This record gives sequence, structure tokens and C-alpha cells, in this order.
Amino acid sequence: MNLEVVCVETPRLVPTQPSSHHGELKRKVTFGSDGHGDVERAASEVLLKQVLIEIALEKIAAQGLCGAEHVGQYLMDLYRRNCRPNTIRSRFATILVFLQYLKAKARNLLELVCREDVCAFIEQEQDRGLKPASISCRIDALYAFIRFLVDREVLSPDLLKRKLRVKVPDSLPRAIDPQDVRGLLAVIQRPRDRALVLILLRTGMRIGELLNTTLSDVNMPEKRIEIFETQKNRVGRVVYLADDACQALEDWLMARRWKTELIFSGQGGRPLSYEVVRSRFVSLLNQAGLAHKGYTLHCLRHTFASELLNAGMRLECLQQLLGHSSIEMTRRYARLTDITRKEEYFRAMAKIEKEGVHGDYRCHYQLP
Repeated sequence: MNLEVVCVETPRLVPTQPSSHHGELKRKVTFGSDGHGDVERAASEVLLKQVLIEIALEKIAAQGLCGAEHVGQYLMDLYRRNCRPNTIRSRFATILVFLQYLKAKARNLLELVCREDVCAFIEQEQDRGLKPASISCRIDALYAFIRFLVDREVLSPDLLKRKLRVKVPDSLPRAIDPQDVRGLLAVIQRPRDRALVLILLRTGMRIGELLNTTLSDVNMPEKRIEIFETQKNRVGRVVYLADDACQALEDWLMARRWKTELIFSGQGGRPLSYEVVRSRFVSLLNQAGLAHKGYTLHCLRHTFASELLNAGMRLECLQQLLGHSSIEMTRRYARLTDITRKEEYFRAMAKIEKEGVHGDYRCHYQLP
């Protein structure tokens, strides 16, 4: 389905001649997938977004939900603004649940949605046991849709006053203990596993970034990998390979059976999926006796950041290596562990223990 706007005043989605790829794509594409499957690599991003919008409208029609025209206009707005397929997928997932809620409450007109509907929907999601972070994401997605409707005078601007917010715990990043890192590396035998783990540990790359890395992205003489555009925030950056990661990558490139453009491939040269790598990582944790500690692949990125901070790297430099859009995101790692802060604490505590406390902290009894 090729989507186009046919009227400036009342834009709507009009399917033209279906593409020969749409049938196969629609059988494979589902809302809620991780976005790293074969479909995204086989089809162009434009085609994938068109298919996602087509599936969205079909879901609304099949379930008899209200607001199909407005939802179509909103998804097309995301399409025009060149949002990622995952953005379209996740935004519609929230909208679909909200429309299902409205139908269950016999609210058959999207134009009549009020603040009480939004509040009750959020309470429903909380009652379902969703984590605060998941609920916060749904609130953001829902308000983005509401803002779109308010701008087009479909809903009242009052809906955007005093927006609902959910307190999300600001937890510390989970890094792997240095002793556990050594134990993990000690059990790795396969060249591919060693290259995957060491590159993630020494570059701080996200697993999706690494699985999409090609031979042309790697500059071995300069020990660097160029990430031209990340899946998460579309910001390019350069990361660097330590000596052990370089050696592991060279060993894997020599040992791999399928000589594909992608660095990491599986049986038959097919691209590796996130699930395959996650499964191998879990297996390695079991071999190292670390399964009970709850480490994940993303913990390798947290470990990378924590170790560089402890080695004295400036936050601004680490921010660029991690690809964070805000330095506040990077600053979270400074709360996790900071050798300078630790040394200052024990230096001050040693002085207190040796010389005692100097000063009088007692309040005068006559003072209030």
C-alpha cells in the first residue's frame, strides 16, 4: 500500500496498487517486536513504515474501534516527519490499547475524550501490573497523540493542562563486578562469542548497533568503528577498539564460515538476531556461575561506562562515546561508582577516626 495525502483540508490515507512485498511483510511484521529481525533488513524503511500503518488501520477496523481517521492522520504525520518504524509501532501500540479501553467503556467518539478518560486509562494500566517506566512511556505516547488532536481542534486544549505523570524510580545502572567480568571471559571458547562480548564491553555499543555493523564500518588500523546512524536516536558517533577486542574481532573474521558484509552472521550467512545473542550470553553466564546475578547484555555497556569513569575519563568525553544526547544521562554513571568520591570519603573518615570531630554541634537550650 502506497500512502498519499489526496486533500489538503482533510488528509486521509488512500491505498493504491499494493506492492508485491506487502503480503509477505504483513505476515511477518507485528507491533511489539524488537525491530532487529530479518524484515527490517530485507525491506526498505519506507516500505516497512507503510506496512505498519496499513496493519494499524486494519486492526482498528477489525475491532470496530473509534477514531480510525484521526489515528491514520497521526501515523501519517509520524511518517512524514521521518520517525523510525519502531516509533510508529510503539505509538500505535499505546493508541490501540487506549481505543480498546474507550470501546469497553462505551465511549464511541474520540472527539468526546476528557481528562477523566485519560486518568481512568492510566489507572487501568497500573492495575494490570505494568512497571512505572512502562506506564510512563504509555503516558508520553498518549499525550503525543492528544497534542496532535488538540492542534487540529479535535480535542479540547484543557487535556494538556496539568498532565498526568508517574514517578519513575531513578535506579542505578547495573554494571558487572570486575571479578565477574574475569569469570565470564574465562569461560568463553567460541571466537564469535568472545568477539561479541569483548566488543560490547570495550566500546559501549548497544547490541542493535553491533549486529548492524558491517566490514566497511570497521577501521582496524585505527582501531575504530564508525556508527553512522544509531537506531535509537539517529545520532552517529565513533567508538574505539581496545587491543583485546581487536584481537577477538580478527580471530572471528578469520574463523567465520560465512563471509558476509555484516560482521556477525549465523547459519547460512543470515544476520544474527537479538534473541540468539541473548541466549548465548545467558548460556555463558550459566557456565560462569553468574546466572543468579541478573546480568543482561546491556550490563556490558554499563560496565564500559563505569570503568572509564573510574579510570579518570571526563563525563563530556564519555558522553560522546556512549552517544547520549544529554550529559545528564551520562551523569547517572557517576553516581554508580566514582573512585575520586570514594577516596575523598575514606580520607575524610580516616581523619575523623584519628583526630576526632572538631566543632560543637550542640544547640543552645535557649534557642528555638
